[in-house]
Amino acid sequence: MIDVKTFQFNVLQENTYVVSDDTKECVIIDCGAFYNSERQAIVDYIKTNNLKPVHLLCTHGHLDHCFGNDTIYDEFGLKPELHSEDEFLAADLTKQAADFFGFPYDHPTPPIGAFLTENDIITFGNHKLKVIHTPGHTPGGVMYWCEEENTAFSGDTLFRMSIGRTDFEKGSWQQLSCSLKKIAATLPDGTVIYCGHGPKTTIDDEKLMNPYMR
Repeated sequence: MIDVKTFQFNVLQENTYVVSDDTKECVIIDCGAFYNSERQAIVDYIKTNNLKPVHLLCTHGHLDHCFGNDTIYDEFGLKPELHSEDEFLAADLTKQAADFFGFPYDHPTPPIGAFLTENDIITFGNHKLKVIHTPGHTPGGVMYWCEEENTAFSGDTLFRMSIGRTDFEKGSWQQLSCSLKKIAATLPDGTVIYCGHGPKTTIDDEKLMNPYMR
């Protein structure tokens, strides 16, 4: 059984997840911790619960999902892992802050630890996460699917009754539409989806009520 701890971080209310099991190994998905208090909160949670982080995973390279990567790198030595198509975003967060958000960002960008591809398997403890490439919001967007727990982490590809934007650099509605069809065909009924923003949902509800999934 996995435990999913959800943090809501930064001004964009991004969801950061710490996913662990009874072995105490964990993965951190989309560390968006920006303020010092947020950075301290996730470090304290990991240390207080005696967790051992083994992967720092990114669903995509947008800054609001990567603000805290340097803290995880400094504290636990983990480098971010993401799809190579989003390297142009994650490799220079300072530039992205200026280009996308128009503000200075002086935290160092940690080196990328690994590039993920379709069907890669990420292991932690007794569990596995399968990488599903879901471009559209960004070209390198991915979902992480824990099949045995009927759980997936969608980043900004899919929200409850909504979807991610496609008007950022290299976004594509055509690609996102294909990714949504892929998700609907891949995830079995009952799968709980933890989104990049907003509440969690289920694939059943999205296929039934999300107009973009029809």
